[in-house]
Amino acid sequence: MSLSRIGFIGLGVMGRPMAKNLIKAGYPLVVWKHIDAKRVNELVAAGAGEAFSPKQVAEMSDIVITMLPDSAEVEEVILGKNGVLEGSRKGMVIIDMSSISPSSSKKIASEAERKGVEVLDAPVSGGEPGAIQGTLAIMVGGKETTFNRCLDVLRTMGKTITRVGDVGAGQVVKLSNQIIVALNIAAMSEAFVLGTKAGVDPKVIYEAIHTGLAGSNVLEAKIFKILGRDFKPGFKMKLHHKDLKNALEVATELKVPLPLTALTQQILVSLINEGKGENDHSAIVNFTERLADAIVKAT
Repeated sequence: MSLSRIGFIGLGVMGRPMAKNLIKAGYPLVVWKHIDAKRVNELVAAGAGEAFSPKQVAEMSDIVITMLPDSAEVEEVILGKNGVLEGSRKGMVIIDMSSISPSSSKKIASEAERKGVEVLDAPVSGGEPGAIQGTLAIMVGGKETTFNRCLDVLRTMGKTITRVGDVGAGQVVKLSNQIIVALNIAAMSEAFVLGTKAGVDPKVIYEAIHTGLAGSNVLEAKIFKILGRDFKPGFKMKLHHKDLKNALEVATELKVPLPLTALTQQILVSLINEGKGENDHSAIVNFTERLADAIVKAT
């Protein structure tokens, strides 16, 4: 049985290594030659084909994967002029792995259904390391039959792949994930700034607490970036701000109070206004550091 032809749109921090893993797994891959030719050329050198519009990507693919910043970009690429749906055909599948609003995912699925195209919303967690290693957690919304059809493709990019419900449910679970991650980083930031201001070595604090109840994947992933003052993005702060904005919009629709999420989003707004939007979200620590006049770093 021949492997599905995959189209990939969105070769950013996450998308580029995800696309590479598809090539390594032997899938015929085509990418959209758009904006950053260097990234496209890197994938072409690894074996991918080129297309010159989302429409052409769809014409050359059985499954089209999108990995883009937000709802507007995904809707433009899929629903817009020369978009994926213009080049689609009955039986094709669109897997949107971006983190967008659940309502946008449902809108895309509704438009696609008219052309006989299936849609999965499949946002991911795990950051750049997970994308490189192919160990992402993937939260999938969509029909079970479509999910099963695409499971082998998803397994090339993720370690934990879970169907969580119909289209839109994947985005709801991702927003829940992003709330937990953001609040976790904010909490550990306050804790380590307090310890540092009190004169305790922050590395010693980590060694004392990381195997106890305060330990977490977030702590393991982010504390050494903070201690090393390495805020090169694995996940950009401005994107986490976008996710919390989407979470708060859903919460408003459902009349669910999220006071801690709202406060953390305002911290992100403050840091973005200081020019830190391109930094890794571990730079949330900078907010409390500035208030306390203390720097958390390895000694």
